[in-house]
Amino acid sequence: MPSKNYHLATSGLLIAIGILLPVAFHSFKLGGQIFLPMHLPVFMAGFMLPWKFAGAVGLITPFLSFLFTSMPPVPAVFSMMAELFTYGFVTSVVYNKHRLGIYPSLIASMLAGRFVSIVSNWIITEFIIGKTFNFVKFTYGLFVVALPGIAIQLILIPLLVKLIVIGARNGKASKIKEGDKIGIDSERIF
Repeated sequence: MPSKNYHLATSGLLIAIGILLPVAFHSFKLGGQIFLPMHLPVFMAGFMLPWKFAGAVGLITPFLSFLFTSMPPVPAVFSMMAELFTYGFVTSVVYNKHRLGIYPSLIASMLAGRFVSIVSNWIITEFIIGKTFNFVKFTYGLFVVALPGIAIQLILIPLLVKLIVIGARNGKASKIKEGDKIGIDSERIF
């Protein structure tokens, strides 16, 4: 079992990636609301870390990103903190504790996080800002505008989990050589 220091170091690395990846996407004019780059390291935290650390990565990443880059802006940063906390927490609990496969864990987390995003944005819009919350427009943004990001998550996250998490458990992560067949064909995918 990895030590607390390992979990802290991995959390720090994933938080740093979560801050830098959106900056890279924005520098190429690739919209964050479309490609969801900050979500990727948070989902990976859910697969790699215990729930406390994974949830912390999700909570801290958007906050530090806001402090360093002013992205996401206020008040979106607060709803993103809740949404990304949910992604990290739910992924870790479903995958590591309940031992479900990669796709069920990822999809459950995506749905739970989007539900939390809807509720937190509704609370912020209606009760804090005092404006009317447009449920249809917001949900359209979460599920339709973000389709490229959702597709990236559904393709890239399982590959990364297979390479990093499952490979490390089997002691194969450092033994991948050129020409090795890398596929998702076994161990807790579905």
